[in-house]
Amino acid sequence: MERIKKEKSILGRINDLSHKLVMLLVFPIIISLLLMLFYAWKYHSSIVRMETITDLKTVVAEEIPGSAWNIVSGQETVRESGIYPKMHEVDSTIEYIVERSGQENSLSLIVAARTMQTLETYVDHIRDNITEQVPVVENEEILAEVRGVASLVDSMLNEYIAGEIKSAARMSAGLWVVIIVTAAIEILIVIAAVWYKRRSVKATARFVKRPIDRLEEVTALLAEGTLDARLTDTDVTELRNLTLQVNTMADRLEEMMYKSTQDGKKLRKAELRTLQAQINPHFLYNTLDAIVWKAEAGEKDEVIQLTSALSDFFRISLSSGADWIPISQEKKHIEGYLKIQQTRYRDILRYEIDIPDEIGDRYILKLLLQPLVENALYHGIKIKRGGGRIRVSGRELENGELEFSVQDTGAGMSAEQLEELNERMKKGQPSVSVGGGGFGLVNVNMRIRLYYNRPEGLMIKSGAEGTEVSFRVPCRTREEIDEHESISG
Repeated sequence: MERIKKEKSILGRINDLSHKLVMLLVFPIIISLLLMLFYAWKYHSSIVRMETITDLKTVVAEEIPGSAWNIVSGQETVRESGIYPKMHEVDSTIEYIVERSGQENSLSLIVAARTMQTLETYVDHIRDNITEQVPVVENEEILAEVRGVASLVDSMLNEYIAGEIKSAARMSAGLWVVIIVTAAIEILIVIAAVWYKRRSVKATARFVKRPIDRLEEVTALLAEGTLDARLTDTDVTELRNLTLQVNTMADRLEEMMYKSTQDGKKLRKAELRTLQAQINPHFLYNTLDAIVWKAEAGEKDEVIQLTSALSDFFRISLSSGADWIPISQEKKHIEGYLKIQQTRYRDILRYEIDIPDEIGDRYILKLLLQPLVENALYHGIKIKRGGGRIRVSGRELENGELEFSVQDTGAGMSAEQLEELNERMKKGQPSVSVGGGGFGLVNVNMRIRLYYNRPEGLMIKSGAEGTEVSFRVPCRTREEIDEHESISG
């Protein structure tokens, strides 16, 4: 439980940083948007109220006095004039606006509503006089009062509109202040976020770099022959498995070196040298450096993929000390290797693996294909301008044998170089000369001949268009492997 608490994930750190930055940037934006929406809503409501009162002014100042005149002059009856519905419309509209106005602006509307009651009383008086057939002169005097009261209500409505305009101006000024303050706060937050991001990225880089530096130190010691060098447990979750695999690799190497010294058999020595050549410290250094670069760049998916590919590479390289592994594992091994190398040589390296799943349960000698792929990359693709493509293929022949081929479109070899390489393979003499192939080809050729008891191992064709290295071996199932030979599930 204590170990689990100490562990920290690279992905977890990056996610934590992302969440904090998002909260730091988004939260004030949401607050400012809510404030601006609030002010915009209040501003819009004020405009709507002013538009409503403006429409009401026409009814009060013109339509109601005009209807009263039509009634007094006998042009319309009270019902035909619709004067009462108009006054009720004014009353209900004023009441509606009062409920939605601030206390400061609603006073003039309250007075206007009370004045409308007086106006309605005058209209009632005109109606009663017409019913009682009172002389028109008296109604003309009341009509003058109606016009005066209507004018008074109109002025009160104008006073309300003027108050609303002032309120809208204050809201506009407040909104402007909110915008300025929000912009200033956002600028400060962005500056703080940039500072926090740089600080967190550096801390995360240190968090990842320390165990990787230790990995480089230990692998350098192992490469120099100090096989008792070991890695301490790391707090980085993604590197725990890699640390375990490197320590396991060191344990296996130390054990195999001891057995090799005691055994003294040429076949076991050849296998050990192949395994040592396979665990290339420069390849591991470059891969670990790539992981550091990706981590510093915040490319968490690339970090996870590289770490997983490197872990698979070492796991299958070791194979718990097994001699024979399923073809599916050998395929996965070269896939992991090519994925890692494509991260370094993505501009010049393309690859294709054509090994059908139907033969995945067949067993072959471990580490036959990867050295050929490595040779194609370093002695073909890498030294050719513009790079090229590597194609790995495998199939089961009708006679029950397995045929594998590694083709590249790299620099190729001249006829003299090809002849020299074939001669060295016959004698078992590796070379590190440019274009001549390295330790891998000679060693794979020796192991095929020794383990499969065949007169010939690798077949090589090369020219200006690239190189093809192929071999055929008997197809073996798990049951056909001798009991004393170790196998991997």
